Amino acid sequence: MHTPVMVREVVTLLAIRPDGMYVDGTVGSGGHARAILERLGPKGFLLAIDRDEAAIAAAREALTTWSAQCRVEQGNFAELKRLAGQYGVQSVDGVLLDLGMSAMQVDQAERGFSFLKDGPLDMRMDLQQATTAAHLVNSLSEQALAKMIRSLGDEPAARRIARAIVRERQRGPLETTGRLADLLARVLGRRRRIHPATRTFQALRLAVNRELEALAEGLEEAISLLKPGGRLAVLSYHSLEDRCVKHIAQEHIGRWISLAAGGERWEGRLPGVRWVAPKPLPPSPEEVSRNPRSRSAKLRAMERINSNHG
Repeated sequence: MHTPVMVREVVTLLAIRPDGMYVDGTVGSGGHARAILERLGPKGFLLAIDRDEAAIAAAREALTTWSAQCRVEQGNFAELKRLAGQYGVQSVDGVLLDLGMSAMQVDQAERGFSFLKDGPLDMRMDLQQATTAAHLVNSLSEQALAKMIRSLGDEPAARRIARAIVRERQRGPLETTGRLADLLARVLGRRRRIHPATRTFQALRLAVNRELEALAEGLEEAISLLKPGGRLAVLSYHSLEDRCVKHIAQEHIGRWISLAAGGERWEGRLPGVRWVAPKPLPPSPEEVSRNPRSRSAKLRAMERINSNHG
């Protein structure tokens, strides 16, 4: 079973109101959603969303107790406003986005997310989409592969890896996680601080699911859906995600620009927000010892402001 990360901190920063309207944009197996629902009264409502149909099935089962106050819907949080609109929801008191992989996805070899388990090179969160990791590995040019691995995996040896992949696929298509992981171990050597496949697998997963594009779109959708005083909490697990959250928040926080003729003008995207906590929160040492998968988590929260700027 998947263990939800930083549950106490998430519900604290979301400042759950018993009669509030909330969205969990990445419900997974329902751990965070359950914590939100436990704090809602009879007039409260939670819309729970996930791209993964297996997660949707697990969440529906886990949240049956709250069927009157909760709707579970398959979809991408990049389309948050449309999904909320289907239930007549025009504005909400809080949104949660947990950007981590669920244990259900990682631990199932057939999903192809893990380099530690041999399975098909898939990595799709939504199994209805066409593009898989195998498709990218076997069809992209050497230059495109190197660019993807370097930009999305932060892998210094991206060019060497891309060259090896192109050479290897001439012997036959790369179709399994095991074969790709073995190739990466041969190219980079096994004596590394992290597994030699870590960064390349991350890059493939992000590319297959367009995760950074979906995150940027989802953050904008969530901010515009918030009521004044409503909060958005985001759990990220690597620097690319956290950088995206920070950048979009800063655009909505805005700044005052001094004018040459005197006075000042506010510049920023609407609606305006403010940070709830100035720095991202890490998991406690106790949580990391209980759940090592939480160790890289960063929790940020922002609040929509009610002012002349949004």
